[in-house]
Amino acid sequence: MTALELQSLGVSFGGFKAVDGVSLRVADGELRVLLGANGAGKTTLMDLISGKTASTTGRVLLYGRDLTNRPEYRIARAGIGRKFQIPSVFRELSVRHNLCVAASREPSILRNLRWGFGRGIDARVDEILNLIGLEAEQHRLGGDLSHGQTQWLELGLLIAQDPKVILLDEPTAGMTAAETRKTAQILKSLRGRHTILVVEHDMAFVRDIAERITVLHLGRVLAEGNVAEIERDPRVRQAYLGSHGIASPC
Repeated sequence: MTALELQSLGVSFGGFKAVDGVSLRVADGELRVLLGANGAGKTTLMDLISGKTASTTGRVLLYGRDLTNRPEYRIARAGIGRKFQIPSVFRELSVRHNLCVAASREPSILRNLRWGFGRGIDARVDEILNLIGLEAEQHRLGGDLSHGQTQWLELGLLIAQDPKVILLDEPTAGMTAAETRKTAQILKSLRGRHTILVVEHDMAFVRDIAERITVLHLGRVLAEGNVAEIERDPRVRQAYLGSHGIASPC
């Protein structure tokens, strides 16, 4: 089953085609990686999917439902969640309270904190804390976490909302090698439970997580396949990878 489908999706800015007729299908539960040099259109494509930017051509379908150019909040409610490069968490709340608020269906943060969240949410938060590896940090304030821990917490906030499709824009940016490896483990554990689309430059990380890769170049799909197929593609080598291929994880 196709979870996310893009049909000839594109956008122009002052005559410049930042994304030019991109079509792709991401299967339910698949972890797909978007590769491409700076300016290839990766982040703009994420903007089009999430509603941050309106497209000028094409369609975005979520399980067959047309979400093209819907408001961002409607796209989020339909089941597409996005994590940006710069993490954003509730800095004055504990890690646990951050996750409780994200998991709650009650929109008022103050009401949640005053009346509590309930056993169902507590159990869900315990599960997410274990998944993102922050059980020992659950009572620390969000503002006191390291960069890597903040990234994992924001990913946890996204998971708590239970989106059908998760969009991640460079989730390992600024991380140490050890933090990057842990992030790979987290994403692989989500495979099958969520459909995930990842923009990433760290080639070792890509090799570790990728099931299938889509390569963008100048706003268009240049190639698509598994790691071995992408490494062998002469067009990809010329446009992006060079002679080194996709490095093995360290």
